[in-house]
Amino acid sequence: MSTLALSLAPPRSRTAARVVFQVSCAVAGSLLIAGLAQVSFTLGFTPVPITGQTLGVLLVGAAYGPGLGAATVLLYLLEAVFHAPFLAPNKDGSHDVGLQVLRLSFASAGYLWGFVVAAGLAGWLAKRGWDRTFRSAIGAMFLGEVAIYAFGLPWLHQALPALMGKPVSWQTTMELGLYPFVVGDAVKLMLAAGALPLAWKAMDRFRPSGVGAGPRR
Repeated sequence: MSTLALSLAPPRSRTAARVVFQVSCAVAGSLLIAGLAQVSFTLGFTPVPITGQTLGVLLVGAAYGPGLGAATVLLYLLEAVFHAPFLAPNKDGSHDVGLQVLRLSFASAGYLWGFVVAAGLAGWLAKRGWDRTFRSAIGAMFLGEVAIYAFGLPWLHQALPALMGKPVSWQTTMELGLYPFVVGDAVKLMLAAGALPLAWKAMDRFRPSGVGAGPRR
C-alpha cells in the first residue's frame, strides 16, 4: 500500500525522475517543519517551547512513508546543524543552531531525535492504511506522539540537573516536559489525523479511475 506522496511519484522505472521527486519532497517537507516551528510559545518555567513542529513531523511522516519521512526530518535537523534558523525561536528571537542542538546537554534534543522516530513510525503505519480514515489516523498520530516523548522526556530528565543546578525528580520532568503540552499536542494530533483522510478523498476524486488505486481501510 502506497503513501500519499509516493502515490504521486513517477514510477520506479523512471529512476532519475523518481529521485528528483523524492529529494524535492524532502526539501519541501523540511521547510514545512521549519515554518511550523516558528509558530512557537515559550513558557517561563520550562526550557521546552510549545511549537507547531510536531504537526509538521506527523504530517510529513504519514504522507511520505517511513524512509522518506524519517529522511526528511533528518534533513531538517541537518539544516539546523549547519546554522539554518529553522528550530523554534528562543525568547529573544534567536535560534539555536550547530551541533549543540543534538547533544545530551541540549534540553530539547531528545524531542528532536524523537521527531525522526515519530515520522518513521507514522509513515510505517500509513503504509498499512492507518492514514485512510480519521479513526485509524488518530491512532497513528498518537503513537507518533508517544515516540516523541519516549525520547524527549528521558533526554530532558538527564539535562535538567545542569540547567537547574540541582537534582530533579521524574515528577518535575513531567511538569516541565509533558503536562504543559498535552492539550496542544492533542489539537495538533487531531489536525494531522483529519488532514490525511481528506487528502486521500480529494486525490481519489480528482485522479483518473484506477490510477494509483489500492486497498482502503
